[in-house]
Amino acid sequence: MPTTDDSPPALLTAEVPGSAPRASTGEDQVLGQSPGSRGRTRLTRETLVVRGLQVSIGLALLGLWQLAADRKWPDPVLAKTPLQSWDYLVSVARSGDLWSNTRATMSAVLIAWVLAGVAGVVAGLALGLMPRTERVLTPYLDAANAMPRIALAPLLIVALGIGTSAKVALAATLVFFIVLSGARAGVRSADAEWLRLSTVLGARKHHVFFKVLLPVATPGIFAALRLGLIYSLLGVVGSELISARDGLGQLIAYDSSVFQMDGVYGILVLLAVIAVALNQLMGLVERWLLRWQPPADR
Repeated sequence: MPTTDDSPPALLTAEVPGSAPRASTGEDQVLGQSPGSRGRTRLTRETLVVRGLQVSIGLALLGLWQLAADRKWPDPVLAKTPLQSWDYLVSVARSGDLWSNTRATMSAVLIAWVLAGVAGVVAGLALGLMPRTERVLTPYLDAANAMPRIALAPLLIVALGIGTSAKVALAATLVFFIVLSGARAGVRSADAEWLRLSTVLGARKHHVFFKVLLPVATPGIFAALRLGLIYSLLGVVGSELISARDGLGQLIAYDSSVFQMDGVYGILVLLAVIAVALNQLMGLVERWLLRWQPPADR
């Protein structure tokens, strides 16, 4: 007895051009992946490729470092291998000096970043909202920003001592101007059409600020804060190199004075790792807080 096929004809099930696409069924998911799943797969593969290339470059740099030390390409005093630097870090970690100095450096970095970041955001937004005041103060701000910060370090050390205050002050002078510029540029980037439309619709000034200007300026502020965190680390370490009671910069200065170059290399690598970790952490926080933005705008 012949079997009957109860499935609808292909012409009835085909999508008509211009009509809404039919919803995916369980059969579609069995036969193939959904578009979102394929996008996630591509993203995962791309992430794996990037991470693999990053690891490869890191291993190549370590190999080049080892080769240069073995062949004595630099001065013999400078020719230290990665293993010697690792042994140094292990020894100072066991003695406790590494943790105490890292804690001293990072506490100064965070204090300077928070204080200067808050001040820079407030000042940048205020200048962005007051164009006449900005034009008056711009020459003085540019002059202050052009001063070499390392030249201020001896003055700050004499005035504030060799404790945390001098390190925080020097790093804050770097972070403040970076965040101020980012916040000011963010306010300027607001679309004039949006501002006019808000005014026509009867929006008050505080509504325009919180609903238009602040959301537009937020990406620029976060980019400045992200960069300011790295410069805060640079400012603190620079102050410690000149004179400080403790800190990773002071460890570098001491090891350099006794020609312990494996210690210098080890601390420099540690600082590089800390900078990368801080940058990645700020990137994660920025993506989470700005998740309301389209992916292409983040």
